[in-house]
This record gives sequence, C-alpha cells and structure tokens, in this order.
Amino acid sequence: MATSDNENFFERVYVVVRQIPYGRVTSYGAIAKYLGAARSARMVGWAMNAAHNLDDVPAHRVVNRLGVLTGKHHFDGTNLMQQLLESEGVEVVDNQIVKFKELLWDPMKEL
Repeated sequence: MATSDNENFFERVYVVVRQIPYGRVTSYGAIAKYLGAARSARMVGWAMNAAHNLDDVPAHRVVNRLGVLTGKHHFDGTNLMQQLLESEGVEVVDNQIVKFKELLWDPMKEL
C-alpha cells in the first residue's frame, strides 16, 4: 500500500473509533471487518498506534479479540490505558476487560 492508502485507511479507522460509546470497547478485528478489510486487524493496530496526538480518537477503547489490553504499552505511563477504561466504568483485571462480551461494541451491528 502506498502511504496515501495507509493514511486513508487510518482515517477510516478513526471515523469508526470516534463512534465507540463511552464505557464500551471494540476489537481491532471488529473494526477491520467493518471496513471490509477482515484480515487487516494489524493495520487497525498500527492506526491506533499512530493516533497518539489525536485527542478525539479514544484509542484506549480498542483491544484485542479476547479483551486484552495489548496496546497498553503505546500509552504514556504504565497503566494509562487501564486507567482511562476504568474511569469509564470498565473493569480491568490482569490487563483483560472483565465482562468483555457484554461491553463489546460491534460496528457491524451498531453502525
């Protein structure tokens, strides 16, 4: 993919992520599937990593398919991703979201 293709994909990811409701989470794969790029969960992860300077993109609400905070090392501080989730009422134990299936926001169903 050319850089402009990546940037366009990243922007499409950000449009979806901005719609994740407060107190809910989604997965990299769910976003990729919604965007018609089912095998591009890793690309969604790259987009989240590149979103650091975008205050309007709640990247902390995107986790892996099991509800694990796999992207937490990309946030400032040791537990910022977990703290942001917990401030929204999302319980996290051992880097994994409790009641993940109940909190999962699926853009295929919600948008």
